[in-house]
Formats: sequence, structure tokens, C-alpha cells
Amino acid sequence: MDESLRGKQIATLERMLHLNKDGSPDLTLASRSEEIIWKVLVLDTKSRAVLSSVLRVNDLLRCGITVHSLINSKRTPLPEVPVIYFVEPNIDNVLQIIDDLENDRYDSFYINFTASINRELLEEFAKKVSISGRSFKIKQVFDQYLDFIVTEPNLFSLDLPKIFTQFNKAGTDEDTIHSLVDRIANGLLSTIITLENVPLIRAQQGGPAEFVATQLDLKLRDYLSNSRNSPNQSIQQRPVLILLDRNIDLSSMFAHSWIYQCMVSDVFKLQRNTIKLHKYSKDSDKPTLTNYDLDPRDFFWNKYSQLPFPDVVESADAELNTYKNDAREVTNKTGISSLKDIDPSADNDTANIQQAVEKLPELSNRKTTLDMHMDILAALINELQAKNLDKFFEIEQNANDPKTEKEFLELLVQEAERDNSVDKLRTFLILTLLVDLPKEYIDKVKKTFINKYPELNFDSLNYILKFKEHSKLTNISALNDTTTQSSYSSANNNTSALLSGLSSKLYGLTEGKISGGLSSIASKIKNFIPEKKQLPITSVVEAIMDPNNASNTSMQLTDDYLYLDPKARGGHSKPPRRQSYNESLVFVIGGGNYLEYQNLQEWANQPNKPSKKVIYGSTDIMSANDFLLECNELGKSS
Repeated sequence: MDESLRGKQIATLERMLHLNKDGSPDLTLASRSEEIIWKVLVLDTKSRAVLSSVLRVNDLLRCGITVHSLINSKRTPLPEVPVIYFVEPNIDNVLQIIDDLENDRYDSFYINFTASINRELLEEFAKKVSISGRSFKIKQVFDQYLDFIVTEPNLFSLDLPKIFTQFNKAGTDEDTIHSLVDRIANGLLSTIITLENVPLIRAQQGGPAEFVATQLDLKLRDYLSNSRNSPNQSIQQRPVLILLDRNIDLSSMFAHSWIYQCMVSDVFKLQRNTIKLHKYSKDSDKPTLTNYDLDPRDFFWNKYSQLPFPDVVESADAELNTYKNDAREVTNKTGISSLKDIDPSADNDTANIQQAVEKLPELSNRKTTLDMHMDILAALINELQAKNLDKFFEIEQNANDPKTEKEFLELLVQEAERDNSVDKLRTFLILTLLVDLPKEYIDKVKKTFINKYPELNFDSLNYILKFKEHSKLTNISALNDTTTQSSYSSANNNTSALLSGLSSKLYGLTEGKISGGLSSIASKIKNFIPEKKQLPITSVVEAIMDPNNASNTSMQLTDDYLYLDPKARGGHSKPPRRQSYNESLVFVIGGGNYLEYQNLQEWANQPNKPSKKVIYGSTDIMSANDFLLECNELGKSS
């Protein structure tokens, strides 16, 4: 079984679709003696988001789901067919289920709630079922504890937008804060129950993380006291849950990255494993839009999404060559000139053709996946060139270099093929956060921005300047000061020219022509890849999980973190301040991103060191532009 968070969530969902029975839900594996049950699935918007991130229509069919629809849509009655409901436990959904029951819309009812239904609502539901006289139709009612969205093996989100704004806005009332803390604690409870491992809790003090930690501690105690089979691990084997406030590091939320997955999320839109790709042609200012679904079985994404962009381009070339060789081998054996000429339905006697027919699905799936990633890589190169994105990345990496201020001013007045004003603003916000810029310099940059981009919203800059001032007083910025900045080699001056060459090579590939030299161009660009650097969040995680190798600054900061043990009886004993952990669940309240996820995975899987398991989550996985909008709102309100 896949032990990742995604693997465990998929297993729970498939078990639910198998009517919560043990055994494989896969109908293709059903023995002749087994009765195959076809079912209807009814979802709401929340559960659809949970399900669609990890399962596709084919997966639902494999589990016997022939029809799936939203609970509030017009649904055709199917009185002979069993129905599985997978919905949030709220009054609207409960009333709709009762209405379906009273109208005999389905044959038998299997009800699954995304989270725990509260006692009051459960009693109301039971009363209405009893009055309907059709309680015999209800076969199951389950709390599934699946109130979170997983997009990567160990990356999850609670899909709660604008949490950073709500917790940092002066006008947010106490009831709203309590309600948000409760929702976040419920989402984390679901995640922990799915992982079947009760963690020790460490939390940043003096903000939302502390509130969520204490609320979650109570919920876990309540769950464990009511649960007949609570997991019984020793402290040594238990993971640690590290709860952090977004304020710990804002600069990572604005950063440009060179990692494939991060670039896709930043340049295009990557949400719930769907990429919304925009491509510009020479004849039109309006882009054409394409949607691509990332399947959990996408071999290319699983293998290369965490690598730097040039490595991915090189790998795409190698994978395409391997595919062509494999396809050629199959066609040579059969004497057929192309895979397209193979007819799987033909009555073929020869072993070679039979073998080719068997290999055909795997080869065509591989080709489809490679075509998709070639298209994404080509579009990325286009955007890199049109917006000069490599230059922003370089300046951000070298933020502490005295030459950077001058270089940024030069970049600020440079024209680009496509509007990159927001990219310029993001880089300036990072410089503002990481460097003590002179007031005259800030004023000069602001003036240049206003003259050149009068339409641009600068409220975020006002917010960041106030945040910087406040963080100096409260020492929030200590971690940023210890983060090592990387240096570049002298090959950077040629980056744009190299990217230009790479673009034409890639277009050659996507049109199906093998173009020589792609790998050599990509390898030259590798000079542009900086040394690996640790983000502030990774320094915190290292200080808690591996104190023997962490910096003193990080450890002094984390020594003050709250310590809670939901399995300890009575009051909380004074903990051993420092101990090592092999597994952690790291959760940021107020938004997270793919950059932090990748940085943590890189740290957890360092070569020549024992690997650790780090699951990363946040209230919402966001793009830099989404976070910028939140800072604009905060800047405006203050």
C-alpha cells in the first residue's frame, strides 16, 4: 500500500466507493463469483474538490460508479440503483438526503460525511428518517474524516482562502476568529485520522498557530477517548506536528522559482491537479487556453516535477528518445511501419503482433503524457523569454549582494515583450523584506513604479513596509537573516540567449521532429542554477526534527514553541526540549506554496543522510499573485 498521505486518502476514498467493505474496489479484479454492484455517487462542491484531486472518471468507473452528480443539481431518479453520498455534514445536505429518501429516488442509501457530523444534526437527521418511514433504505452512515485536499504525495490543503487576511485584519471580530480556528483544527483532525498516527504538537506562540494547537489538542483527546481502537505508539515512533503562522516568512510567498512544479504554478495556474495553460501566438495578443489534468500516475511529473527547469528539459528529450526507441522496437518486430497501423481487434496469430498489441496501451499513454509535458515546457520557455523571468529569479537569489539594488533599478525600467510589472513588484517586495533598503532608494523605486505603471496597485508595498518595521521589533525576521544566499557563476550573462535557443529546439520537438543538441543547450543553462538554499520554514523544521544539525538561531527560536501531547493524561508534562523525529506534519496557517513543499522534500531526502518523511500542508496552497492580492487588501485596510 502507498504510505504517502495521498495514497492513504485514495485508499479511504476507494474503500468508501466499495461501500466501506474490505477488499479491492477495482471491478477489473472481481472474480466471476463476486456480484458486481453499480452505484450512483452524489457529491457537494467541497467533496468534489477532495475527490477530483486524486481520482479521475476512469477511476470512478473502475469502482463501479456509473453516474456522479452534485447534490443541489437536477438529478434523474434511479429507484433501482444504490446511492453513495459523500457530502459535508451540514443542514442543507441532510435535508436534501431526506428529500431523496422520501421520494424513493434511489434503492438503498450509503451516507458518508466529509467530516464528523455534530450530535445535534445527527439527532435531527435520525428523527426525520424515522418520520419518513423509510429507515430500512439507509444502509450506512459514516464519518470519513476526509476534509482536506491532497495534490501531491505529501502535500495537502484545507482549501480555506484568505485566512492570512482574516487573521491579520484589524476589523476581524472574535467570533470569526473562533470559527476559523475551529475549521482549521477540524481539517487537521481529518488529516491526522487518515494518517492513523497521533502526533506530538509543537506550535509557534502568540498567534493563530497557538490557538489552533490548543483546539486541535482538545479535539484529538476527545476523539481518542471515544475511539475503541486508538493507535498506541511510543513517543519515539510518533511524528511531530509543527504548526506555524504565515508571518514566519513572507518573502517565499512572492518568490520566483526555477523548479518545474513551482514554475507551472507561478506562470500558469495549477489548482487541484489541473494546469490552466495559456499560450500566445505571434498573430494575436489574446492567449489560447488549454487545461491539462495531472494524474497521480503521471510518470513524468512524478519523476521530474521537483527538478530545476533545465534538468526537466533535458529529461524530456531523453524520455522522448527512449519512447521512440521502444516504439521502433515494437514496429520492427512486427514489420508494421507505425504503431497507428496496429489493429488490436484483428485476429492476429503471430506472437510479435500479440506482444505489440499488449504494449500498445502503455506506449500510447506514455506518448500522451510526453506530448502534454512538451507543450507545457514550450509554453514555459515562451513566458520566460517574454517576461524576462530569469532576471527576477537571479536578483532574488542574490538579494544581499550590494550590486543587486542597482541591477533592480535597471530591470525596473527595462521593456519586455509582455507586461511583467507584477513580477517586478514581487521582486521588490522580496528585497524590501530581506534587505534594509535606504529610504531614498525605496522612494526612488516607488516613484519609478508609479510613473511607469500607473495602473499597478501598491497597497501591498505599504503593508510589507509596516510588516518589516513590526518584525524588527518582534524579531520575526531572525530566520531570514540566517538563511544562506547563494552565488552565481559568470555564465549568467548569456542566459536569455540560451533560453532563446532552447525555445526553438523545444518547438522542434513538440512538432514531432527530433532536434539534436537540446541536451547540450539545457546543460549550459545549468550554470544558472544556484546552490541549494534552505528556506526559513525548513530551518524551523530542521531545528525541531534534527536538533543535532540545526543552527543555534533556529533552535533558540523553536525552544519557545508550545509543546502538547494529546495522548498524555491530565495536564501537560514539561517536555524534553529537544529530541529527534523521523516524521513530521508541517502546517502553515495563512497560505503555503509549492516552493516550501519542494524545499522541505529536498531537505528530508538529502543524499548521504537518513531520509525523513515530511508532509506539508496549509490552509490554502496559493500562487504568488494570490498572496499579493491578500497583501493589497491588508495594505488598503490599514
